[in-house]
Amino acid sequence: MRICGPIALLLTLGLFCSQGMGGTVTGELRKWHAVTITFDGPGASEEGSPNPFRDYRLDVTFTHSSGAKVLVPGYFAADGNAGETGAVAGNKWRVHFAPDLEGQWAYSATLRAGKDAAALDDPAESAMLQVAELKDAAGSFTIGPTDKSGRDFRGHGFLRHVGEHHLRFSGSGRYFLKAGADSPENFLGYADFDNTEDHPQQARSGEAVTEKLFLHRYEPHVGDWRVGDPTWKDGKGKGIIGALNYLSSKGMNSVYFLTMNVNGDGREVYPWTTYNKDFTRFDCSKLDQWEIVFSHMDRLGLMLHVLTQETENDKLLNNGDLGLERKLYYRELIARFSHHPALVWNLGEETKRSTEQIKADSTFFKKHDPYQRPVVVHTFPGQYDKVYGPLVGHKDLDGPSLQMGDMKKTHAEAIKWIDRSASAGHKWWVCLDEIGPADVGVKPDADDPAHDEVRRYALWGTLMAGGGGVEWYFGYKFAHNDLNCEDWRSREKMWDQTRIAVEFFQQYLPFAQMRHADELTAAVDDYCLAKEGEVYCVYLPTGAATELKLAAGTYGVMWFNPRAGGELMDGSVKTVEGGGDRSIGQPPSDPGKDWVAVVRRT
Repeated sequence: MRICGPIALLLTLGLFCSQGMGGTVTGELRKWHAVTITFDGPGASEEGSPNPFRDYRLDVTFTHSSGAKVLVPGYFAADGNAGETGAVAGNKWRVHFAPDLEGQWAYSATLRAGKDAAALDDPAESAMLQVAELKDAAGSFTIGPTDKSGRDFRGHGFLRHVGEHHLRFSGSGRYFLKAGADSPENFLGYADFDNTEDHPQQARSGEAVTEKLFLHRYEPHVGDWRVGDPTWKDGKGKGIIGALNYLSSKGMNSVYFLTMNVNGDGREVYPWTTYNKDFTRFDCSKLDQWEIVFSHMDRLGLMLHVLTQETENDKLLNNGDLGLERKLYYRELIARFSHHPALVWNLGEETKRSTEQIKADSTFFKKHDPYQRPVVVHTFPGQYDKVYGPLVGHKDLDGPSLQMGDMKKTHAEAIKWIDRSASAGHKWWVCLDEIGPADVGVKPDADDPAHDEVRRYALWGTLMAGGGGVEWYFGYKFAHNDLNCEDWRSREKMWDQTRIAVEFFQQYLPFAQMRHADELTAAVDDYCLAKEGEVYCVYLPTGAATELKLAAGTYGVMWFNPRAGGELMDGSVKTVEGGGDRSIGQPPSDPGKDWVAVVRRT
């Protein structure tokens, strides 16, 4: 479509005439893979008038032959190849669609134009706009089955909250345990992204490496880039792609990152064309480059944990309310990135906003995200009841993103929100996403090679509560910390211990059907997870013997080493008869260290 005559006059009059070219369909036409459709439309510029991010609204309706419909928001894409060309202007408009059904799909695109068109959600307000369908912006395509397997999320389907305490893939049906990196939170503050510049900030006291101006380069991971991996602009991106390759190779499956830290700790991540000037204009080339990285994460099996803001900029947009700037920001994120199969929206790190503001944002995401990705929110230690309490039962929020000042309290805090949410009728996905103290977190292997406390209280404390997973924060007094981490190998032993735990749950336990049941054991410092009458899992932080209250039946007792992994092993007792409190014996060796007992009905 092209706009005929002076654009300003047409917008004023609400009139269009169109001369069409059909949309160009690209991508693998397979279930759960991204199908991208690019349309010719009105010419526009990132800094031009009318504002293509504010005064236009592209929506595309996809209809399956069965009658199923999906409405997907689109966006202005400059010249259609901005990630390579750096273009700021063009006449390309784009939508990403991830089909969840095989067979024939038809699409029809409409473009609305007028003042603040992109933010007008009320049907009555939208009706005031002239709606001009892009001529020939309709067509169809046929979707075949996915051909992906292994870690590639496109072989598993959409990761969704299904009303339980664990997320589940829509295709494979596999329940998900999150395990990954919380640091660096400014992961996208990367020198190879267009228009990415650091801005002066006040250094935090005691930081091991203080940089007034710093951008990530991930040079230690350049060697982890492999032939065939993506780059942009003649070889850029190898450091960040290599870093993701490494994390995936360690068995991790998620990365936590901010998409905006204006006035925050890092001050170098922002989706807009300017750092702190106009929050209605987005950088097409930078966001295209982010998309290259995110698509690689899909292939590697790394979930996108998207933090939309942090405490320092909690109220930067519309004073925290769901106003024009915030709607445009959220809509752009949804239009560009919601098609990724494993993605979680986090409404803010250490949020201080009101219950009403958090509810409004969560409802906005649920309304506009065509794939209904999980929505969570993060807050300070000590603020849980104030922030999370009034949100329990809110159907559009799927869980708390826990930050623990004292990791030894993790198990109890996770149980608290698991139980309160279940009682309210909307079960939360409860994850541990940051451990304190803030200057410590997870230390480098060089400073804490065993990671005993983190393993016992944070990792196993979360999973044995029935929690949904963990991500690791790196304290700012240590090398490769929360803002300047360049080498994820600095915590290689922590990745190994995390992988061991997650693989144990996936291999040996029906964990999504089990509940925390610490009351079934005689020990006071252990954790118990149970599907009573069938299987019991007991984590003993010091390996001491305990008694376990068992339902009637005969049970086998096996032991697992959470420090080194491996197969299940026999201990001093191989079988027990249920019907009361029974000793499960001693682990096979190292009785003073932590062990896991698996007691299964034979």
